[in-house]
Amino acid sequence: MAVQDLEIVVHPDRKRSRFQPLKAWHHMQKLIANKEDTEQVFHIIEALNGRSFEKNFAAFVASPEGRQLLKERTYLPPILDDHSWIRKLPEGTVGRAYVDFMEREGLTAQGLVEESLKHRAGQPDFDDDYLWFGNRLRDTHDLFHVLSGYNRDALGEASLLAFTYSQNPGNGVLFIAFMGCRTIGKNAPKAARIMDCFWEGKRNGAAAQKIMRQDIVALMKEPLEDVRARLGIRKPVAYHHALKVLTAHGYSAETQLSDAGKLREPVAA
Repeated sequence: MAVQDLEIVVHPDRKRSRFQPLKAWHHMQKLIANKEDTEQVFHIIEALNGRSFEKNFAAFVASPEGRQLLKERTYLPPILDDHSWIRKLPEGTVGRAYVDFMEREGLTAQGLVEESLKHRAGQPDFDDDYLWFGNRLRDTHDLFHVLSGYNRDALGEASLLAFTYSQNPGNGVLFIAFMGCRTIGKNAPKAARIMDCFWEGKRNGAAAQKIMRQDIVALMKEPLEDVRARLGIRKPVAYHHALKVLTAHGYSAETQLSDAGKLREPVAA
């Protein structure tokens, strides 16, 4: 397959993903039970995305930026996990915000690679352009957190996936986002307006330029607020409002999901 001046390589033995809603539901229950069990995310996406991946790839390589990035085929994890060069960047840059986030949360790009490998265990690993694109989707997830302003609490993860859906559509991502917000919102204070976070994430992702098409290494060197302005990334106002209300009622990042279903009274000041 050729796109303008670029020859696209897709292994002939690749099989199209099947639509498996019951499998997705099974893995969603595991994810709700433990939001840190990232392997479940990959199972859900595989079970529901159908041809979304192929469509997203086609849109990516239809853009000049996407074709250039595919030609370069940069593999991001070792670059993102080398904090020595990023720490030398000025305060306020995307890179400094990224390493602060990753170190605060105890995360590495390689850690997400290892979670995805658990999901792919026993499956053939075709070294083609689809693999590179799928890796890039995976490896930019935590950068999406930094750029979008969503934290790693359960509501932040769900809202970010709603944002991600509008950037790279797929039913699996949308299902996780919706179910995450719905589960948190079941008995959260009505004033938190949890589902507003879902809809806001979708709107903000749709309004922003495609982060996947950016030169990530160059992006790390730019001031964070300048990048947000340039890419049209809006502040997650509904999300921050929801966090304020949840905190006032005694919820923490750790209890948003485990306490779903338990009504709480406001915490006395």
